Amino acid sequence: MDVIKAIKTRRSIRSFKKKTVPISDIKKILELASLSPSGSNTQPWNVHVLYGNSLKKFTQEMVKEFLKNNKKLKLERLNYMKNYRSPYLERRRKVGWDLYNLLGIKKGNFKKTLEFHSKNYSFFDAPIGLIFSIEKDLGWMSWLDYGMFIQNISLVCRSFGLHSCPQAAWGLVYKKANKLLKLNKNFTVHCGMAIGYENEKDTVNNLRTERESIKNFCKFYN
Repeated sequence: MDVIKAIKTRRSIRSFKKKTVPISDIKKILELASLSPSGSNTQPWNVHVLYGNSLKKFTQEMVKEFLKNNKKLKLERLNYMKNYRSPYLERRRKVGWDLYNLLGIKKGNFKKTLEFHSKNYSFFDAPIGLIFSIEKDLGWMSWLDYGMFIQNISLVCRSFGLHSCPQAAWGLVYKKANKLLKLNKNFTVHCGMAIGYENEKDTVNNLRTERESIKNFCKFYN
């Protein structure tokens, strides 16, 4: 698959087939993704690959953690922004309600919302779960480098017939995840990613997100 097709067909998938993904393929994907650029070649990424029994045990603990403590869980650092403003607020609301409409979750149904959010911590039942950790004292440029690495993983997955879902949600349960993964005290969980084969029969995967026209975010200087 060429890179343009990979970009056009990449989507965040939230329901996967039970079909096993060869670990040899995951190794190849990560090797290719590691060709991402990084400032002074610092390569700040650290990947924890979960599958089989390890995946099952880890996700059981993490779902339990989320359901038990969701009201008091706090991020280690700000993910996006404290108070959303226009145009970010409208974009966020639009994709949220588009997703909930597909799932039949009506406004105010906190039980169903919580149940769906908890699926993040089982990697949406994907056969492969990746957890990304980073050293806490690395600066914001290293976090940008990390984003390019994660994007590369998503795109290379398409060449293997796989889909993915990058997940910021893992940052909310970093304390438990750090403990289960036995991370060094200077490391913390950054985010995660589900990888597998798309379940085309599940309506949740019918979500299509809108993109702004280039004229709305780009200026050309001659």
